[in-house]
Amino acid sequence: MNAPAKINFIQGLHQALDEAMGADENVIALGEDIGDEQGGGIFKITKGLSAKYGRNRVRSTPISEQAIIGAAVGAAITGMRPVAEIMLMNFVTVAMDQIVNHAAKLRFMSGGQTNVPLVIRTTTGAGVGFGGQHSDMLEAWFAHVPGLRVIMASNPADAKGLLASAIEDDDPVILIENIMAYGQTGPAPEAGYRVPLGKAAVAREGSDVTIVTYGRAVLDALAVAEAMAGDGVSIEVIDLRTIAPFDEATVFASIAKTKRAVVLHEAVKAYGTGAEMSSRIHEELFDTLKAPVGRVGSSYSPVPFSPVLEKAWIYNQDQIKAAVRATIDRKARG
Repeated sequence: MNAPAKINFIQGLHQALDEAMGADENVIALGEDIGDEQGGGIFKITKGLSAKYGRNRVRSTPISEQAIIGAAVGAAITGMRPVAEIMLMNFVTVAMDQIVNHAAKLRFMSGGQTNVPLVIRTTTGAGVGFGGQHSDMLEAWFAHVPGLRVIMASNPADAKGLLASAIEDDDPVILIENIMAYGQTGPAPEAGYRVPLGKAAVAREGSDVTIVTYGRAVLDALAVAEAMAGDGVSIEVIDLRTIAPFDEATVFASIAKTKRAVVLHEAVKAYGTGAEMSSRIHEELFDTLKAPVGRVGSSYSPVPFSPVLEKAWIYNQDQIKAAVRATIDRKARG
């Protein structure tokens, strides 16, 4: 019997784009160097698509994030379904007006008459020495903006399924890809695979503590859960998949069972999405919790360029274990 087929993260994203473009001629892609004449993008996610669907639908753009997102918003409101690539997430800073004041608000400002079916793909993440201007996790910025959905996958199948669902959605979606996850492999999903937006997954069941997380941090949470299982600690891991709006029902149900929680993300700990999630958990489950919600994130500074300092900057598995231990060791109120 043949082993099940596997794909990596890049292949999952490529398959979602390929299938969507094959099914709907209104799906287009645009971004810097994404055409085959430039090699299919810096990470080769769009490789082969301009040869297959033509340069009119896979457009390499000038080096201008404002132009990329501005053109994508215009295309979206005229009935197309653009997938715009911002090469690295820090570069969204020069297109914030188009994202925040136009893409996110046009449905509201038009009284529901104008859809903006736009996907913005962008890459980021610490661990490759790209430095402070190329490595920030800025999901909290966009989670704070009404009108935007924010998603992040932890595995290749979810990368495919989330992107496919985002392309079909009638509202703007920010898809954040972690550069350190691109080489990760996993089972290949079938054609047409979808992951519904707004629905979390229970990545591992447990009974003592819930870790709520997303993206590459899910892998660290699972590794910690496996390691601490040997010490008799049963950890449930929730993979949010959609950061905003996050799946409160799944999160609350898990924590109602375990009665303890740790929120984990790669972004800096201060002022992050974990703070919002922690607050909502305390508001809804205060009488159920046996300990305050723990939070783990990276250091409150720009991402260092030095590999040694970068490693010290980002959270680590020991910090996750310490946070789990703290919630268990904390005596229950009353």
